[in-house]
Amino acid sequence: MASVSNGRTDQEPKSLLETPGDPPIARREGKEEVLHGDLRRDDYAWLKNREDPSVAEYLEAENAYSDLVMRPSGDFQEALYREMLQRIQETDVGVPFRRRSFLYYSRTVEGRQYPIFCRKAAQDAPEEVTLDLNELAQGKPFMALGSYEVSDDGGLLAYTTDETGFRQYTLAVKDLKTGELLKTRAERVGSVAWAADNRSLFYTQEDEQTKRQHRLYRHRLWTQTHELVYQEDDEAFNMGVARTRSGAYIFLGIASHTTSEVRFLPAHGPEAEWHLVAPRIPGQEYDLDHHGEFFYIRANDRGRNFRLARAPITNPGREHWTEVVPHRHDVMLEGLDFFRSHYVLWERQDGLPHVRVTDLSRHRSHRISFPESVYSVSPGPNAEWDAKKYRISYQSLVTPSSVMDYDMDTRELTLLKEQPVLGGFERAKYTSERLWASAGDGVLVPLSLVYRRDVVKDGSAPCLLTAYGSYGFPMPIAFSSNRLSLLDRGFVFAIAHVRGGGDLGKPWHDDGRMMKKRNSFSDFVACAEHLVRNGYTRSDRLAIEGGSAGGLLIGAVLNMRSELFRLAILKVPFVDVINTMLDEALPLTVGEFEEWGNPKNKAEYLYMKTYCPYTNLEAKAYPALLVKTSFHDSQVMYWEPAKYVAKLRRLKTDKKVLLLKTNMAAGHGGASGRYDHLRENAFDLAFLLSELGIGS
Repeated sequence: MASVSNGRTDQEPKSLLETPGDPPIARREGKEEVLHGDLRRDDYAWLKNREDPSVAEYLEAENAYSDLVMRPSGDFQEALYREMLQRIQETDVGVPFRRRSFLYYSRTVEGRQYPIFCRKAAQDAPEEVTLDLNELAQGKPFMALGSYEVSDDGGLLAYTTDETGFRQYTLAVKDLKTGELLKTRAERVGSVAWAADNRSLFYTQEDEQTKRQHRLYRHRLWTQTHELVYQEDDEAFNMGVARTRSGAYIFLGIASHTTSEVRFLPAHGPEAEWHLVAPRIPGQEYDLDHHGEFFYIRANDRGRNFRLARAPITNPGREHWTEVVPHRHDVMLEGLDFFRSHYVLWERQDGLPHVRVTDLSRHRSHRISFPESVYSVSPGPNAEWDAKKYRISYQSLVTPSSVMDYDMDTRELTLLKEQPVLGGFERAKYTSERLWASAGDGVLVPLSLVYRRDVVKDGSAPCLLTAYGSYGFPMPIAFSSNRLSLLDRGFVFAIAHVRGGGDLGKPWHDDGRMMKKRNSFSDFVACAEHLVRNGYTRSDRLAIEGGSAGGLLIGAVLNMRSELFRLAILKVPFVDVINTMLDEALPLTVGEFEEWGNPKNKAEYLYMKTYCPYTNLEAKAYPALLVKTSFHDSQVMYWEPAKYVAKLRRLKTDKKVLLLKTNMAAGHGGASGRYDHLRENAFDLAFLLSELGIGS
């Protein structure tokens, strides 16, 4: 068993990367502000001015420098790209699902970047293409599909697309009989729902500045009328509209990070008045589904992990809620799906998702059994109210994404399709496991691992450790054929399920947000040390990676324990926490006060200041770093990582590689096309492997 090593060893692999010439140096323009009596200086605030030509010039200079550093790995990048591409079945067809009179599915074609959405009246009927994203993407550097909703009669498709990566979607309606677009158009659209009359369309629209979905509109097709139905003025709240599976109601959900309420409307009466289920109460959340004369309500009014109740549609207020499934301290109720004869509860226990099926006529329930001890499962498209089979998606770190149908009466689980992995993939060569690392306060933190069975646990294996740890989001145990390029080179891949995520229920989230956010970082360090202590890797072989709020986590632990890691990859990282949370004009900021705190509150500011990655950069040695961002990112603005790199270049005392790579034509998720995205992955892998001295 190896002991924890915080320093480098004589066996440290030599990096294949060099830093030719001098990197770009951003100019310093001191900006000083005083908050709570504390003087703050920001030398790189000028990078926030997107309209300043020197901003784009600086980002392009950093891109050129990154390309120069990575140029010797050009052949390696191409080899990695080909290696990953050869595992993908480029021409492929998804498993169809039924929605009323049609079977819907998507397919991909070799050489084309985007999926093609199709339907058939029957399995052996001719194919009808409903939407080809490749056609929509012609001449555009980015294309993403948001909503895709078909009217009840199957004649009209309402869909939204984003052409910049800024997650700003435009609504269009297509006549599926003629292929023509209607004149209907709306900008900055979020969710979409059809009424039962096949001509009334509800949609939400975001505020132009903060990107908060704050208005609900009703649109009558073949008219120019877009009637404002509801407006939410509280900037902490977003909204979304959706139709129930029963088809009977349309729900308008309005929620902050901690509080919610729902309004409803009969789908057959789109002109009728909207009704409130139960008014919002600070700190209480609920959502619901419909069955018969009742609404079924998932609520946290009696415990953080939620319970299931029901209420008559005629009197749905809290005073009429009758308990169906009580709150459980060890089980998180994550979601619910109702059908005519069954309902399904999505539960989380011991860090794993579980699916509970209940027969409404017999009032008997059971959980679906899955074959592995570490896995992910999620609902598939289940559009039919009368369905007896429940569609799910299953995968693990060694099992490719698989589409399954579960017969809710016979309890038979049928595999419909496992995503092909070409190139001779043999899952028996790999193993996954669940470990538990002890944090400094004694809390046990789950770790999910995958590696080849022939890996020797003597500390010599390279390791990539990742985490997220925010918003109560559980890190999925997902399969990746791209990851095989690491595993087949002897890597251990590990996921740290740190506090702040939802892996162990809502209390796990609570223990890693607001004034407890530092638990996320100490949990991650504990997981890293556990891997080293138990011989899975050494600190000089340990790479870490995180994106968005996970990038904040990586930035924080680099300031805390930079010597523990060999290299880090930060993708669209939220690293300038204080400055961003002080700017209420930015997208998301006000709503995020319930996750991070409001720095205008002195206690929350002082706590935030202890971990903000940008604020806490200092003159010391850091690991090799690759920092990635996108110019049109609407979630984490490009200037956060740009400022972070500019400041770090000035402060760090080592000569290790520091790269800033900006996609000038994409948003938060990077490139939208599947081949372009694969090339971005090849760049990242080449950086990781080259820094560890692994060149083939």
